[in-house]
Amino acid sequence: MSVIRIDDLTKRYGEVAANDGVSFDVEAGEIFGYLGPNGAGKTTTIRLLLGLIGPTSGTAEVLGADIRDRRALTEAKANVGYLPDTLGFEERLTGRDALDFFARMRGDERREEVLELFEPPLDRRIETYSAGNRRMLGIVQAFMHDPALVILDEPTSGLDPLKQERMHAFLEDERDAGKTIFFSSHVLSEVQRVCDRVGIIREGELVALEDVETLLKRGGKDVRVQLAEPFDEGRFVTSEMIDVETVDSTVHFTYAGDPAALLEHLVGFEIKDVGIGDPRLEDVFKHYYGDEREGVPAEAR
Repeated sequence: MSVIRIDDLTKRYGEVAANDGVSFDVEAGEIFGYLGPNGAGKTTTIRLLLGLIGPTSGTAEVLGADIRDRRALTEAKANVGYLPDTLGFEERLTGRDALDFFARMRGDERREEVLELFEPPLDRRIETYSAGNRRMLGIVQAFMHDPALVILDEPTSGLDPLKQERMHAFLEDERDAGKTIFFSSHVLSEVQRVCDRVGIIREGELVALEDVETLLKRGGKDVRVQLAEPFDEGRFVTSEMIDVETVDSTVHFTYAGDPAALLEHLVGFEIKDVGIGDPRLEDVFKHYYGDEREGVPAEAR
């Protein structure tokens, strides 16, 4: 069952397409990673899903509600938790006052449970909060009404490593309990850590949609070869070797061909050591983005 269904969703700002014909589904009970650098169009997709902006064309459904139907979407959003990338709390309120406000709107069946994991200083004014405390307060408000779907935009930004790991474990527990998590991030390691499937967006276009394991397999193998003697790099490097780096007698590369063919090729050289493993998601990501990290203007993110 699709909790989110996106069909040819497009949002333009003048000549810039922040989302350009994006289509994918998010299934019930999965952590779906939405991956791309800042400015690629991730936040635009989220704002469209929540009805905060309207599409130029195309549409989407959230918990069965068409995003173009304001009344239906408002009803559906009662069962949605949302953690934005920029937290807009009223600065003069204490953390407790802010949570009380959200509780009156949506409920707070799980407030105390989530507060045991994430502990913002509730009796202090939000204007005194660090980035990490603001993020923890945002996490509590997103989950405390026990929603079926939670949309998270850069959820671990500002958290210390211990709290990041706690967040990852918490999300896995929520998924196992049947929650659906839409997880937008540019932090590749945490997407690889917690997500079941990944969509990669580039300049507003969806360029990959795979489960994490398949995406890594499509990225080839991470290979490091240490040779026992000087070698002819032109004879050693083949067309299946990507991102080749050579330091002294050690060659590091991503291999996009058949591993058996690689081993047969290496037999022709005096090898001191060789390591072959799965690539990091960072390396797969480079295949879609290269070294480019600039995206569309801030207003179109």
